[in-house]
Amino acid sequence: MGGNVATVPMGEGSGALPPRANLICFGASAAASAAVSFALGLSPFVWLVVTGAFTLASISIWSMMVEGRRRALDRVATIVIAEIFVLALVPLLSLVYTVVNEGLARFDSEFLTTSMRNVLGDGGGALHAALGTFIITAIATAAAVPVGILAAIYLVEYGKGRLKRAITFFVDVMMGIPSIVAGLFAYALFEIFFGPGIRLGVMGSVALMVLMIPIVIRATEEMLQVVPNALREASFALGVPKWLTILRVVLPTALAGIVTGVMLAIARVIGETAPLLVTTGSIDSVNLDPFNGRMANLPVFVYEQYKFPGVPPEAYIERAWAGALLLILIVMVLFLAARLIARRYGVEIRR
Repeated sequence: MGGNVATVPMGEGSGALPPRANLICFGASAAASAAVSFALGLSPFVWLVVTGAFTLASISIWSMMVEGRRRALDRVATIVIAEIFVLALVPLLSLVYTVVNEGLARFDSEFLTTSMRNVLGDGGGALHAALGTFIITAIATAAAVPVGILAAIYLVEYGKGRLKRAITFFVDVMMGIPSIVAGLFAYALFEIFFGPGIRLGVMGSVALMVLMIPIVIRATEEMLQVVPNALREASFALGVPKWLTILRVVLPTALAGIVTGVMLAIARVIGETAPLLVTTGSIDSVNLDPFNGRMANLPVFVYEQYKFPGVPPEAYIERAWAGALLLILIVMVLFLAARLIARRYGVEIRR
């Protein structure tokens, strides 16, 4: 016979599972594990784990019988990755649910529009802490972002030799610095000029700036390296100087990633408690001057409401949960703003 004979690779079946086979196995496994969990009185987390195990076992056996060993292994790997992703989401979703569920009890207009001045027990709010968080973080961002972006531009576009290696080394070291060390550094710096016991809002900004700079540098450096060299060379070919190429070509191309990195840096520091306890202190009223006296902020507000409850203690715990919810909402708003800015001004990089 002159024709070619098609052969089936060893371990391969001749059939194929339905397109929704994974979903079918998941539904059946969820129902079976729900029955088992209900009968034994197991927790929802155990139900989720049992569902994953049942799904993995059923789809692997079914695929092995119909499709063969190789496709069965592919399906098993896909399901394992999906289940690990779901398990990673469980703590996050549980955290968000708990904060929202507990924080809504006191998350009202009074909480958002009043401070804790002359408040004992019920009532009061976190207006002074929210304004302090905004001012402290804004000053830190205004100082850290230009320094971080310019340092990244130097490392990617100009840096060479020992100086570049030294800067990279110190950036890596600063990435892992404990936040309390940044707070102690800011306190020691201001103590030299103003004496011991000084507490100012701007001191907290300096501590947060120390934590933000390496994150901004690393994020900006990565995005600048992604920009194709062809864009730089095309600009040079037109006679554009290097500084103007960076300003008009490189930075706009990497803008979306840079903005995202800045938002990540803000989200990293906006919830820091230890450095602000050391530097800004605590106050129950609104203070809008970061250079004059103590300044409240949300992380310290939440900490103190939980750590030092008064009478009745329930009111303090409710304010702590509401403050945590407000902090999460601020971070969410920042990320949404970053996405909108990136979509509006970002340039798609095509390779």
